[in-house]
Amino acid sequence: MELYLDTANLTAIERLSRQFPLQGVTTNPSIVAAAGIALAELLPAIRALVGPQARLFAQVLAEQADAMVIEAQALRRLDPDLVIKVPVCGEGLVAIKRLTLLGIPTLGTAVYSPMQGLLAALAGAVYVAPYVNRIDAQGGNGIASVRELQQLLSLHAPHCQLLAASFKTPRQALDCLLSGASAITLPVEVAEQMIHSPAVDAALVKFRDDWQQAFGTE
Repeated sequence: MELYLDTANLTAIERLSRQFPLQGVTTNPSIVAAAGIALAELLPAIRALVGPQARLFAQVLAEQADAMVIEAQALRRLDPDLVIKVPVCGEGLVAIKRLTLLGIPTLGTAVYSPMQGLLAALAGAVYVAPYVNRIDAQGGNGIASVRELQQLLSLHAPHCQLLAASFKTPRQALDCLLSGASAITLPVEVAEQMIHSPAVDAALVKFRDDWQQAFGTE
């Protein structure tokens, strides 16, 4: 199982990478824009925080396949181990096929249906990212989509990993893992909810108080 953090917040990455067994960091254009740091500066900064073995992901903005490929090559010059996120649309599928032939790993992103994810995998993507909460918001069933896509990948594209994305609650992430997802990427607020609990805080306070009442503070 692979666990990623979905953010460009360097402070959060530094803090949570100490606590979580992260495999790396995912970003998208909206996340990078919110951070206000250009990728040429951001990617080296993230790499310095998470180390040389981590996987980093950045997304192309171009809308045509030729431009996507050129942009992907430019992004890889910023970080030679970067995984390129490509939206799974018609032009995106063309770009994924071309990038695969060039030996550049891709993630098919903005996946809203199992068949869409399978097509990206068959085109050569090494990851596909279903948008769990966004599927729910559109009246679908995000967890069911993850389950079906994982079955399709296991049967027809075992080279490709499902990297579930778009979470609002830890429960959604848990359900994805129980449905067979081999990787998830968490927004900072969801990651923090997984390790911060009022019940745990209260239990720790009681342990401390009981000990001090019995033995003092020394």
